[in-house]
Amino acid sequence: MTSTTDRLKLGLAVLVIIGGIVGFSVLSAEPMVLRIGVFVGSLVLAALIAWFSEPGRRTLSFAQESYHEVKRVSWPTRKETVQMTGIVFAFVAVMGLFLWLLDKGIEWLLYGVLLGWK
Repeated sequence: MTSTTDRLKLGLAVLVIIGGIVGFSVLSAEPMVLRIGVFVGSLVLAALIAWFSEPGRRTLSFAQESYHEVKRVSWPTRKETVQMTGIVFAFVAVMGLFLWLLDKGIEWLLYGVLLGWK
């Protein structure tokens, strides 16, 4: 459950992001580096504000757990990846040929045999 304080923090974070977007637009005559700096700065400030809320801490915890889970994944080797990609391409080619033959067979059956068209 999110407390009122946490909702206010998240609302403030959203307002800071909106302020960064408005600042980017208002500073259209300024150099692009400054405009991007204002926007990125607003994102960083909003992230800091959100981090001090309970949902922000939960999100950060989830991100850390996800990162550690990805590190534990057993990724395939390059050789295995190339082999599996080749198998998929071969399967797609065979299925494409099969479906084309099936389509032509049905076409021949309908138009050639049943309707008598040539």
